[in-house]
Amino acid sequence: MKIVLAEKVSPATLAVLQQESGWNVVPADEIAKRGPGGLEAELADADALVVRSAVQVDAKLLESAPKLRVIGRAGVGVDNIEIDAATRSGIVVMNTPGANAVAVAELTLGLMISMARSTTRANATMHAGKWEKKSLQGTELRGKTLGIVGLGRIGLEVARRARSFGMELIGYDPFISPVIARENQVTLVSLDELFQQSDYLTLHVGLTAQTEGMINAESIKTMKPGVRIVNCARGELIVEEALADAIRTGHVAGAALDVFRKEPLKDSPFFELENVLLSPHVAGSTDEAQEAIGIQLARQVRDYLKLGVVQCAVNLPSLTHEEYLEAAPYIDMAERLGVFLSHAVPGNLDSIQITYAGRLAQGKTELIRNAALVGVLANAEGDAEQTTSANRINAAALAEERGIRVQEEKEEATSGGAGSTLKLVLHSASGDVCASATVLHGNSPRLLSYDGVDIEAALHGTLLVFRNHDVPGVIGRIGTILGEHSINIANFALGRSVRSQNVPQGQALAVIQIDVEKASDAAPVIEALRKIEAIASVRLVELGKL
Repeated sequence: MKIVLAEKVSPATLAVLQQESGWNVVPADEIAKRGPGGLEAELADADALVVRSAVQVDAKLLESAPKLRVIGRAGVGVDNIEIDAATRSGIVVMNTPGANAVAVAELTLGLMISMARSTTRANATMHAGKWEKKSLQGTELRGKTLGIVGLGRIGLEVARRARSFGMELIGYDPFISPVIARENQVTLVSLDELFQQSDYLTLHVGLTAQTEGMINAESIKTMKPGVRIVNCARGELIVEEALADAIRTGHVAGAALDVFRKEPLKDSPFFELENVLLSPHVAGSTDEAQEAIGIQLARQVRDYLKLGVVQCAVNLPSLTHEEYLEAAPYIDMAERLGVFLSHAVPGNLDSIQITYAGRLAQGKTELIRNAALVGVLANAEGDAEQTTSANRINAAALAEERGIRVQEEKEEATSGGAGSTLKLVLHSASGDVCASATVLHGNSPRLLSYDGVDIEAALHGTLLVFRNHDVPGVIGRIGTILGEHSINIANFALGRSVRSQNVPQGQALAVIQIDVEKASDAAPVIEALRKIEAIASVRLVELGKL
């Protein structure tokens, strides 16, 4: 085996690979000695390529690597790797999510302690030759309520450490099993309840349409006066001016921020605020974390080359070209259907039921299953440093890790004349939601039913999903409001309910596809639509273009 290390790794990382008998491990410094074209030359007979973030692994580079079987990224983000090109070449792409979870969790707790005891101000005054003991009396973490938004790897590591300080733990994450939360002594609550009850609030979610700007002027108003906020996740989760205003008024007692909307931070409302701690996106930057990332990747690459075991892959598993061409439209449809339903789960997800019908049930369904799970988990906690954690390789394992059961059924026949259909049912203690879909004309994903109501709608673009009382004038009022906000209707699908648990008699369902540049442009119109008395609920679903 030949493994090419295109960028520098730690000695411990190198040792994992060098201890394998007969393996030729080429380190970065040897490649550098060969000058321009050295990497391409080494890849000519390489089995594995290991990179960090500097080397661009594009289709042209891969042309130099006809034998390459695996690309390992020492880190999480894979923006420097052309995943589609690697997939087409049959190359597994792996990353290393979770290796820095402890580092981020430790800094989170450290920032909380620093806010509670004013350690940075104490240090500054002492260095200035001042003895201000009386003004530095602090508070304890013991007995305080810590609200954790997102209970993935990092959120749970924070919970485990916060318990040792005697803190009361509450958490919000609709995509974690209640069993996992109980095992970690975290009480699951709604997001509003978490805001209302938390003395300390820490964010550990990835960036999605639902989480962007979740800490804003309105949500801050619902928080307990004197709350302290920690963000070591993504800067976009916070509307920075709103938080700064709340700190100036004293409603928020302090904040500790490691991430920002624009980095590096050069101009910020937080610069003038003494009770805001700022650090330059270093939560995951420890010697131990970087070492752990390298060792984890080396072991993953080794296990794949020796045993064929795929871990933390970010691209599709192997299929023949013909199998992939047939399955691809349904893989895409399944993920879109999962995203569509993920917004509607009434409580914490316990299990997912997937039913394949027709021709779909006769082929390989693992990729379709995983794509559906990726869609369902798209709005789950994806630690900010782990945005690729849910993918079409590891989605089933991720669901299992979260305590979510996945059941699959196959039926020979379909209903409604479609050649192949997929049905998803998401179960929670608070109720179930279900939907079915198919692919029309070879590449057009279409919704067929939602909560027992037949309703054919596009599964792409930006959708508004309504429940409304089945009374005259509602559709006209919706159209008027959209027009007043200069939003064009691309498609409009309507279904009338039959009696069911989720859709009472007398309600209707509507799915409207609208033309907007980005989903956030629809926020004002959603607020206006919610004021219509006959509308029971309205939600925005962003499915992206075909």
